[in-house]
Amino acid sequence: MSTKDFVEKDYYKVLGVPKDATDAEIKKAYRKLAREFHPDANKGDDKAEERFKEISEANDVLGDSKKRKEYDEARALFGNGGFRAGPGGAGGNFNFDLGDLFGGAQGGGQGGGAGGFGGGGLGDVFGGLFNRGGTGTRVQPRRGQDIESEVTLSFTEAVDGATVPLRMSSQAPCKACSGTGDKNGTPRVCPTCLGTGQVSRGTGGGFSLTDPCVDCKGRGLIAQDPCDVCKGSGRAKSSRTMQVRIPAGVSDGQRIRLRGKGGPGERGGPAGDLYVVVHVDAHPVFGRRGDNLTVTVPVDFTEATLGGEVKVPTLGGPPVTLKLPAGTPNGRTMRARGKGAVRKDGTRGDLLVTVEVAVPKGLSDEARDALEAYRKATAGQDPRAELFQAAKGA
Repeated sequence: MSTKDFVEKDYYKVLGVPKDATDAEIKKAYRKLAREFHPDANKGDDKAEERFKEISEANDVLGDSKKRKEYDEARALFGNGGFRAGPGGAGGNFNFDLGDLFGGAQGGGQGGGAGGFGGGGLGDVFGGLFNRGGTGTRVQPRRGQDIESEVTLSFTEAVDGATVPLRMSSQAPCKACSGTGDKNGTPRVCPTCLGTGQVSRGTGGGFSLTDPCVDCKGRGLIAQDPCDVCKGSGRAKSSRTMQVRIPAGVSDGQRIRLRGKGGPGERGGPAGDLYVVVHVDAHPVFGRRGDNLTVTVPVDFTEATLGGEVKVPTLGGPPVTLKLPAGTPNGRTMRARGKGAVRKDGTRGDLLVTVEVAVPKGLSDEARDALEAYRKATAGQDPRAELFQAAKGA
Protein backbone atom coordinates (compact mmCIF):
# COMPACT_ATOMS: atom_id res chain seq x y z
CA MET A 1 0.00 0.00 0.00
CA SER A 2 1.34 3.41 -0.92
CA THR A 3 1.51 6.27 1.55
CA LYS A 4 -1.03 8.14 -0.57
CA ASP A 5 -3.46 5.23 -0.27
CA PHE A 6 -2.93 5.03 3.47
CA VAL A 7 -3.81 8.70 3.93
CA GLU A 8 -6.57 9.09 1.34
CA LYS A 9 -8.53 5.83 1.55
CA ASP A 10 -11.51 5.92 3.91
CA TYR A 11 -11.58 2.41 5.34
CA TYR A 12 -14.53 3.24 7.58
CA LYS A 13 -16.54 4.08 4.47
CA VAL A 14 -15.38 0.87 2.75
CA LEU A 15 -16.79 -1.21 5.62
CA GLY A 16 -19.79 1.09 6.11
CA VAL A 17 -19.12 1.78 9.79
CA PRO A 18 -18.75 5.06 11.73
CA LYS A 19 -15.33 6.24 12.89
CA ASP A 20 -16.21 5.43 16.51
CA ALA A 21 -17.32 1.86 15.66
CA THR A 22 -16.40 -0.83 18.17
CA ASP A 23 -14.17 -3.78 17.29
CA ALA A 24 -17.24 -6.02 17.30
CA GLU A 25 -19.10 -3.74 14.87
CA ILE A 26 -16.11 -3.66 12.52
CA LYS A 27 -15.78 -7.44 12.66
CA LYS A 28 -19.51 -7.92 11.98
CA ALA A 29 -19.47 -5.50 9.04
CA TYR A 30 -16.41 -7.20 7.52
CA ARG A 31 -17.90 -10.69 7.77
CA LYS A 32 -21.15 -9.56 6.16
CA LEU A 33 -19.41 -7.85 3.24
CA ALA A 34 -16.83 -10.63 2.82
CA ARG A 35 -19.59 -13.21 2.40
CA GLU A 36 -21.41 -10.99 -0.09
CA PHE A 37 -18.41 -10.20 -2.32
CA HIS A 38 -16.28 -13.35 -1.87
CA PRO A 39 -14.88 -14.50 -5.26
CA ASP A 40 -16.31 -18.00 -4.76
CA ALA A 41 -19.80 -16.50 -4.58
CA ASN A 42 -19.21 -14.18 -7.53
CA LYS A 43 -17.25 -16.23 -10.03
CA GLY A 44 -16.15 -14.19 -13.04
CA ASP A 45 -17.24 -10.90 -11.48
CA ASP A 46 -14.15 -8.69 -11.54
CA LYS A 47 -15.91 -5.86 -9.72
CA ALA A 48 -16.89 -8.14 -6.85
CA GLU A 49 -13.31 -9.44 -6.64
CA GLU A 50 -11.96 -5.87 -6.50
CA ARG A 51 -14.51 -4.97 -3.84
CA PHE A 52 -13.48 -8.04 -1.81
CA LYS A 53 -9.85 -6.88 -1.93
CA GLU A 54 -10.87 -3.41 -0.70
CA ILE A 55 -12.88 -4.94 2.13
CA SER A 56 -9.96 -7.19 3.16
CA GLU A 57 -7.55 -4.26 3.04
CA ALA A 58 -9.85 -2.15 5.22
CA ASN A 59 -10.30 -4.98 7.71
CA ASP A 60 -6.54 -5.53 7.93
CA VAL A 61 -6.17 -1.96 9.18
CA LEU A 62 -9.32 -1.36 11.23
CA GLY A 63 -9.39 -4.90 12.64
CA ASP A 64 -5.97 -4.40 14.27
CA SER A 65 -6.03 -1.92 17.18
CA LYS A 66 -2.43 -0.79 16.60
CA LYS A 67 -2.88 -0.30 12.86
CA ARG A 68 -6.18 1.46 13.43
CA LYS A 69 -4.58 3.93 15.85
CA GLU A 70 -1.77 4.70 13.39
CA TYR A 71 -4.30 5.06 10.56
CA ASP A 72 -6.49 7.46 12.55
CA GLU A 73 -3.46 9.56 13.55
CA ALA A 74 -2.13 9.67 9.99
CA ARG A 75 -5.54 10.71 8.64
CA ALA A 76 -5.79 13.44 11.26
CA LEU A 77 -2.33 14.75 10.33
CA PHE A 78 -2.42 14.42 6.55
CA GLY A 79 -6.08 13.92 5.67
CA ASN A 80 -6.63 17.57 4.71
CA GLY A 81 -3.88 17.65 2.11
CA GLY A 82 -1.09 18.97 4.28
CA PHE A 83 0.64 18.78 7.63
CA ARG A 84 -0.58 20.92 10.49
CA ALA A 85 2.42 22.76 11.87
CA GLY A 86 2.91 23.99 15.42
CA PRO A 87 2.89 27.58 16.61
CA GLY A 88 6.25 28.25 14.96
CA GLY A 89 4.85 27.91 11.43
CA ALA A 90 6.42 25.73 8.71
CA GLY A 91 9.85 26.07 10.20
CA GLY A 92 8.77 26.13 13.86
CA ASN A 93 9.30 23.68 16.67
CA PHE A 94 7.05 20.61 16.91
CA ASN A 95 5.87 18.96 20.06
CA PHE A 96 6.10 15.39 18.74
CA ASP A 97 8.31 13.18 16.65
CA LEU A 98 7.05 11.51 13.47
CA GLY A 99 9.34 8.55 14.07
CA ASP A 100 7.74 8.00 17.50
CA LEU A 101 4.27 8.30 16.02
CA PHE A 102 4.61 6.00 13.04
CA GLY A 103 7.86 4.11 13.43
CA GLY A 104 6.42 1.00 15.07
CA ALA A 105 4.60 -0.39 12.05
CA GLN A 106 7.29 -2.78 11.01
CA GLY A 107 7.35 -4.68 14.25
CA GLY A 108 3.67 -5.48 13.91
CA GLY A 109 4.30 -7.32 10.64
CA GLN A 110 2.27 -5.02 8.42
CA GLY A 111 3.61 -5.60 4.98
CA GLY A 112 3.10 -4.81 1.35
CA GLY A 113 1.06 -7.31 -0.63
CA ALA A 114 -1.75 -8.08 1.78
CA GLY A 115 -2.79 -4.72 2.99
CA GLY A 116 0.24 -3.81 5.17
CA PHE A 117 2.23 -0.61 5.49
CA GLY A 118 5.35 -1.58 3.57
CA GLY A 119 8.89 -1.79 4.89
CA GLY A 120 9.48 0.15 8.07
CA GLY A 121 6.21 2.00 8.61
CA LEU A 122 5.24 5.61 7.97
CA GLY A 123 8.19 6.84 10.03
CA ASP A 124 10.47 5.62 7.22
CA VAL A 125 8.35 7.31 4.56
CA PHE A 126 8.03 10.66 6.32
CA GLY A 127 11.42 10.61 8.06
CA GLY A 128 12.77 13.43 5.88
CA LEU A 129 9.60 15.52 5.79
CA PHE A 130 11.16 18.44 7.65
CA ASN A 131 14.80 17.86 6.62
CA ARG A 132 15.32 15.90 9.83
CA GLY A 133 17.31 13.10 8.22
CA GLY A 134 14.97 10.12 8.63
CA THR A 135 16.09 6.95 6.85
CA GLY A 136 17.87 8.93 4.14
CA THR A 137 21.09 8.84 6.14
CA ARG A 138 21.67 5.08 6.11
CA VAL A 139 20.77 1.96 4.16
CA GLN A 140 17.73 0.27 5.64
CA PRO A 141 16.89 -3.44 5.74
CA ARG A 142 14.00 -4.31 3.48
CA ARG A 143 11.08 -6.36 4.74
CA GLY A 144 10.10 -9.42 2.73
CA GLN A 145 7.04 -9.67 0.54
CA ASP A 146 3.69 -10.69 2.02
CA ILE A 147 2.17 -13.74 0.35
CA GLU A 148 -1.49 -14.73 0.09
CA SER A 149 -2.55 -18.29 -0.60
CA GLU A 150 -5.73 -20.35 -0.48
CA VAL A 151 -6.50 -23.80 0.85
CA THR A 152 -9.61 -25.99 0.68
CA LEU A 153 -10.37 -28.21 3.67
CA SER A 154 -12.93 -30.90 4.24
CA PHE A 155 -15.61 -30.15 6.83
CA THR A 156 -13.93 -32.46 9.34
CA GLU A 157 -10.48 -30.92 8.80
CA ALA A 158 -11.91 -27.46 9.44
CA VAL A 159 -13.48 -28.58 12.70
CA ASP A 160 -10.52 -30.59 14.01
CA GLY A 161 -7.62 -28.68 12.41
CA ALA A 162 -5.18 -30.00 9.81
CA THR A 163 -1.62 -29.69 8.52
CA VAL A 164 -1.64 -29.04 4.77
CA PRO A 165 1.11 -28.49 2.17
CA LEU A 166 1.12 -25.08 0.47
CA ARG A 167 3.21 -24.30 -2.59
CA MET A 168 4.07 -20.61 -2.65
CA SER A 169 5.87 -18.26 -5.01
CA SER A 170 7.54 -15.04 -3.88
CA GLN A 171 10.45 -12.73 -4.52
CA ALA A 172 13.68 -13.86 -2.83
CA PRO A 173 17.39 -13.00 -3.14
CA CYS A 174 18.59 -14.19 -6.55
CA LYS A 175 20.66 -17.37 -6.15
CA ALA A 176 22.65 -16.75 -9.31
CA CYS A 177 24.20 -13.51 -7.99
CA SER A 178 23.65 -14.04 -4.25
CA GLY A 179 21.22 -11.13 -4.22
CA THR A 180 23.75 -8.54 -5.41
CA GLY A 181 22.23 -8.08 -8.87
CA ASP A 182 25.75 -8.20 -10.37
CA LYS A 183 27.24 -11.17 -12.22
CA ASN A 184 30.56 -10.76 -10.38
CA GLY A 185 28.96 -9.93 -7.04
CA THR A 186 30.47 -6.42 -7.02
CA PRO A 187 27.72 -3.83 -7.51
CA ARG A 188 28.63 -0.17 -7.11
CA VAL A 189 27.02 2.37 -4.84
CA CYS A 190 24.31 4.37 -6.59
CA PRO A 191 25.74 7.84 -7.35
CA THR A 192 22.29 9.44 -7.25
CA CYS A 193 21.29 8.50 -3.69
CA LEU A 194 24.82 7.67 -2.42
CA GLY A 195 23.71 4.23 -1.36
CA THR A 196 20.75 5.29 0.78
CA GLY A 197 18.10 4.13 -1.71
CA GLN A 198 16.21 7.40 -1.22
CA VAL A 199 16.30 10.95 -2.53
CA SER A 200 14.82 14.12 -1.07
CA ARG A 201 12.91 16.71 -3.00
CA GLY A 202 11.87 20.14 -1.84
CA THR A 203 8.21 21.13 -1.69
CA GLY A 204 8.70 24.80 -0.77
CA GLY A 205 8.54 26.56 2.56
CA GLY A 206 11.44 24.55 3.99
CA PHE A 207 9.66 21.22 3.54
CA SER A 208 11.07 18.16 1.80
CA LEU A 209 9.78 14.69 1.00
CA THR A 210 11.78 11.49 0.69
CA ASP A 211 11.11 9.19 -2.28
CA PRO A 212 12.68 5.88 -3.38
CA CYS A 213 15.59 6.46 -5.75
CA VAL A 214 14.49 5.91 -9.35
CA ASP A 215 17.94 4.95 -10.64
CA CYS A 216 18.57 2.07 -8.22
CA LYS A 217 14.88 1.40 -7.44
CA GLY A 218 15.48 1.91 -3.75
CA ARG A 219 18.29 -0.67 -3.41
CA GLY A 220 21.17 1.79 -3.00
CA LEU A 221 23.28 -0.34 -5.36
CA ILE A 222 23.63 -0.52 -9.13
CA ALA A 223 24.95 -3.60 -10.91
CA GLN A 224 28.03 -2.98 -13.06
CA ASP A 225 27.41 -6.19 -15.00
CA PRO A 226 23.69 -7.04 -14.47
CA CYS A 227 22.86 -10.63 -13.60
CA ASP A 228 21.18 -12.52 -16.48
CA VAL A 229 18.62 -14.09 -14.13
CA CYS A 230 17.37 -11.09 -12.11
CA LYS A 231 18.42 -8.37 -14.61
CA GLY A 232 20.27 -6.49 -11.88
CA SER A 233 17.42 -6.31 -9.37
CA GLY A 234 18.96 -8.80 -6.94
CA ARG A 235 15.57 -10.47 -6.58
CA ALA A 236 14.18 -13.50 -8.40
CA LYS A 237 11.01 -15.56 -8.24
CA SER A 238 11.30 -18.45 -5.84
CA SER A 239 8.91 -21.35 -5.21
CA ARG A 240 8.75 -23.50 -2.11
CA THR A 241 6.40 -25.92 -0.40
CA MET A 242 5.58 -25.38 3.25
CA GLN A 243 3.64 -27.50 5.72
CA VAL A 244 1.12 -25.15 7.30
CA ARG A 245 -0.93 -25.96 10.39
CA ILE A 246 -4.52 -24.75 10.08
CA PRO A 247 -6.00 -24.38 13.58
CA ALA A 248 -9.11 -26.25 14.64
CA GLY A 249 -12.42 -24.44 14.34
CA VAL A 250 -11.70 -22.34 11.23
CA SER A 251 -14.70 -21.25 9.19
CA ASP A 252 -15.28 -20.88 5.47
CA GLY A 253 -13.77 -17.64 4.14
CA GLN A 254 -11.59 -17.05 7.20
CA ARG A 255 -8.22 -15.38 6.58
CA ILE A 256 -5.36 -16.64 8.72
CA ARG A 257 -2.16 -14.65 9.22
CA LEU A 258 1.12 -16.49 9.83
CA ARG A 259 3.81 -14.03 10.89
CA GLY A 260 7.23 -14.35 9.27
CA LYS A 261 6.17 -17.12 6.86
CA GLY A 262 6.13 -14.92 3.76
CA GLY A 263 8.93 -13.88 1.40
CA PRO A 264 12.45 -13.45 2.84
CA GLY A 265 13.73 -9.93 3.53
CA GLU A 266 16.77 -8.10 2.14
CA ARG A 267 19.86 -6.86 3.97
CA GLY A 268 18.85 -8.54 7.21
CA GLY A 269 15.24 -7.36 7.00
CA PRO A 270 12.47 -9.54 8.47
CA ALA A 271 10.45 -11.96 6.38
CA GLY A 272 6.95 -10.99 5.28
CA ASP A 273 3.77 -12.64 6.44
CA LEU A 274 1.72 -15.44 4.92
CA TYR A 275 -2.04 -14.96 4.64
CA VAL A 276 -4.10 -18.11 4.05
CA VAL A 277 -7.74 -17.86 2.94
CA VAL A 278 -9.60 -21.00 4.01
CA HIS A 279 -12.41 -22.61 2.00
CA VAL A 280 -14.43 -25.39 3.63
CA ASP A 281 -16.34 -28.10 1.73
CA ALA A 282 -19.90 -28.86 2.79
CA HIS A 283 -20.70 -32.05 4.77
CA PRO A 284 -23.56 -34.35 3.65
CA VAL A 285 -24.89 -34.71 7.21
CA PHE A 286 -23.57 -31.97 9.48
CA GLY A 287 -23.78 -28.21 9.28
CA ARG A 288 -22.19 -25.49 11.37
CA ARG A 289 -23.45 -22.51 13.34
CA GLY A 290 -20.53 -20.70 14.96
CA ASP A 291 -18.89 -23.12 17.42
CA ASN A 292 -21.89 -25.47 17.28
CA LEU A 293 -22.51 -28.25 14.78
CA THR A 294 -26.00 -28.99 13.49
CA VAL A 295 -27.72 -32.17 12.36
CA THR A 296 -31.30 -33.08 11.41
CA VAL A 297 -32.53 -36.44 12.73
CA PRO A 298 -35.70 -38.13 11.39
CA VAL A 299 -38.05 -39.76 13.94
CA ASP A 300 -41.28 -41.64 13.32
CA PHE A 301 -44.72 -40.54 14.45
CA THR A 302 -44.89 -42.86 17.45
CA GLU A 303 -41.48 -41.71 18.76
CA ALA A 304 -42.54 -38.08 18.53
CA THR A 305 -45.92 -38.77 20.11
CA LEU A 306 -45.05 -41.28 22.83
CA GLY A 307 -41.43 -40.28 23.41
CA GLY A 308 -38.40 -42.53 23.55
CA GLU A 309 -34.67 -42.63 23.04
CA VAL A 310 -33.00 -41.90 19.68
CA LYS A 311 -29.40 -42.39 18.60
CA VAL A 312 -27.72 -39.40 16.99
CA PRO A 313 -24.47 -39.52 14.95
CA THR A 314 -21.57 -37.24 15.92
CA LEU A 315 -18.69 -35.95 13.79
CA GLY A 316 -15.80 -38.39 14.04
CA GLY A 317 -17.01 -39.98 17.28
CA PRO A 318 -19.46 -42.57 18.63
CA PRO A 319 -23.19 -41.79 18.46
CA VAL A 320 -24.95 -40.25 21.43
CA THR A 321 -28.41 -41.16 22.74
CA LEU A 322 -30.93 -38.39 23.35
CA LYS A 323 -34.17 -38.74 25.28
CA LEU A 324 -37.12 -37.62 23.19
CA PRO A 325 -39.96 -36.24 25.36
CA ALA A 326 -43.51 -37.37 24.64
CA GLY A 327 -45.34 -34.95 22.35
CA THR A 328 -42.20 -33.61 20.67
CA PRO A 329 -43.26 -31.39 17.75
CA ASN A 330 -41.61 -31.42 14.35
CA GLY A 331 -38.68 -28.99 14.16
CA ARG A 332 -37.79 -28.98 17.88
CA THR A 333 -34.02 -28.61 18.51
CA MET A 334 -32.23 -30.46 21.29
CA ARG A 335 -28.63 -30.06 22.43
CA ALA A 336 -25.82 -32.60 22.86
CA ARG A 337 -23.23 -30.69 24.86
CA GLY A 338 -19.54 -30.84 23.97
CA LYS A 339 -20.06 -32.51 20.58
CA GLY A 340 -19.53 -29.41 18.43
CA ALA A 341 -16.54 -27.60 16.89
CA VAL A 342 -13.33 -26.83 18.77
CA ARG A 343 -13.15 -23.32 20.28
CA LYS A 344 -10.01 -21.20 20.61
CA ASP A 345 -9.64 -22.18 24.28
CA GLY A 346 -9.69 -25.89 23.40
CA THR A 347 -13.24 -26.57 24.59
CA ARG A 348 -15.95 -27.70 22.22
CA GLY A 349 -19.29 -26.25 21.24
CA ASP A 350 -22.49 -28.29 21.16
CA LEU A 351 -24.29 -30.46 18.63
CA LEU A 352 -27.72 -29.00 17.86
CA VAL A 353 -30.12 -31.81 16.94
CA THR A 354 -33.30 -30.85 15.05
CA VAL A 355 -36.14 -33.37 15.04
CA GLU A 356 -37.90 -34.08 11.75
CA VAL A 357 -41.00 -36.26 11.90
CA ALA A 358 -40.83 -38.75 9.03
CA VAL A 359 -44.02 -39.57 7.14
CA PRO A 360 -44.07 -43.16 5.83
CA LYS A 361 -44.45 -43.52 2.07
CA GLY A 362 -46.05 -46.95 2.19
CA LEU A 363 -48.27 -48.65 4.78
CA SER A 364 -49.24 -52.26 5.37
CA ASP A 365 -52.91 -53.09 5.73
CA GLU A 366 -52.43 -53.61 9.46
CA ALA A 367 -50.72 -50.21 9.88
CA ARG A 368 -53.40 -48.49 7.79
CA ASP A 369 -56.19 -50.04 9.90
CA ALA A 370 -54.42 -48.90 13.07
CA LEU A 371 -54.16 -45.32 11.77
CA GLU A 372 -57.82 -45.31 10.70
CA ALA A 373 -58.73 -46.40 14.21
CA TYR A 374 -56.56 -43.62 15.63
CA ARG A 375 -58.25 -41.05 13.38
CA LYS A 376 -61.67 -42.11 14.60
CA ALA A 377 -60.51 -41.99 18.21
CA THR A 378 -59.26 -38.40 17.80
CA ALA A 379 -62.01 -37.14 15.51
CA GLY A 380 -63.03 -34.42 17.97
CA GLN A 381 -59.59 -32.79 18.01
CA ASP A 382 -58.89 -30.06 15.47
CA PRO A 383 -55.17 -29.14 15.31
CA ARG A 384 -56.01 -26.05 13.25
CA ALA A 385 -58.63 -24.58 15.56
CA GLU A 386 -56.26 -22.16 17.27
CA LEU A 387 -54.86 -21.11 13.91
CA PHE A 388 -58.25 -20.04 12.56
CA GLN A 389 -59.19 -18.41 15.84
CA ALA A 390 -55.98 -16.35 15.86
CA ALA A 391 -56.47 -15.38 12.19
CA LYS A 392 -60.05 -14.28 12.91
CA GLY A 393 -58.99 -12.28 15.93
CA ALA A 394 -56.30 -10.44 13.98
